[in-house]
Amino acid sequence: MATPEDVLAFWLDECEPSDWYRSDPTLDAKIRDRFLEVWREATEGSLGLWLTYPTGTLAYIILTDQFPRNMFRDSGDAFATDHLARAASKMAIERNWDMKIDEPARQFFYLPLMHAENLCDQDRAVRLIHSRMPETGISNQDHACAHRAVIRDFGRFPYRNAALGRKTTASEQVFLDAGGYGAAIRAQQTASK
Repeated sequence: MATPEDVLAFWLDECEPSDWYRSDPTLDAKIRDRFLEVWREATEGSLGLWLTYPTGTLAYIILTDQFPRNMFRDSGDAFATDHLARAASKMAIERNWDMKIDEPARQFFYLPLMHAENLCDQDRAVRLIHSRMPETGISNQDHACAHRAVIRDFGRFPYRNAALGRKTTASEQVFLDAGGYGAAIRAQQTASK
């Protein structure tokens, strides 16, 4: 079974930062092949020791927040362990473990909050990226603000509706037809100039 060190070596060393946010079927398959088994262990609560130190918690958050988005792209399972990642993130931030990790890797402590369909978590993500990522947080700040704007407008991410079997409202459909998240991030980038 993969270890926290395996997760971090793969995501932070083997992968480039440009890999972290792009859709690539080859990368998705590689993550599934290498980390699906340990992700299943996380869903069963078997990785508690990972949550006892900063780098282990970072690996746990990547495993439960980032990897499912690759392994299960366009499926409801992509969000199945968001609650685990969010709980680990909040615990680590409370202990200031995020500050023991250099940028840009530090951002992974905040992404579970940015992925939450909850405005309080969204507000916290914006604040944390602004205050705790002075070197690399500028582009992340735009993304955090765009995510928050979507939650303010809809209370959820409409682009997840199909994967989660949710009915799309008329206003959500207008948003999706206008470009969805891509339009939201462009509007935020224009506003922050």
